[in-house]
Amino acid sequence: MSSLRQELTVSWGESDPSGLVYYVHEVAWFNEIEHEFFRRIGYPIDRMIREDRASFVMGEIQFRFVGPAAYGDRVRCEIELDKIREKTLHWNCSALNLTKGDKICRGTATRVYAEILADGGLRSRRVPDDMREALMQFRPDHQIESR
Repeated sequence: MSSLRQELTVSWGESDPSGLVYYVHEVAWFNEIEHEFFRRIGYPIDRMIREDRASFVMGEIQFRFVGPAAYGDRVRCEIELDKIREKTLHWNCSALNLTKGDKICRGTATRVYAEILADGGLRSRRVPDDMREALMQFRPDHQIESR
């Protein structure tokens, strides 16, 4: 399946003094790489919203803390597309502390493709066929740098 890696440096405030990365920051790391993934396959989030009046929204997320990452540590995050269902994408996510060589977290995320209704509400809908094909064909040519 398709996957993408991204490196970053842990910013001040993303973890406590013992190196426990705050959950919201783990989620943000993977959200950022997922947005880059969509950009690379030709479906950046702003295009989805502008042209299709739809986007992927979080359906379910579950990360497990495995080890620490402190301010200044280099981290490699990876998302791997596990499966595509009619209206959802299922990702496997992991983060490795490159400074110390230990895993930081691992988990899963399910995204639901949702139409943005006129009243601002959401309604799930089928992932378009052309997007499915692009998701399956994506092969990263190199890892990306961030922060």
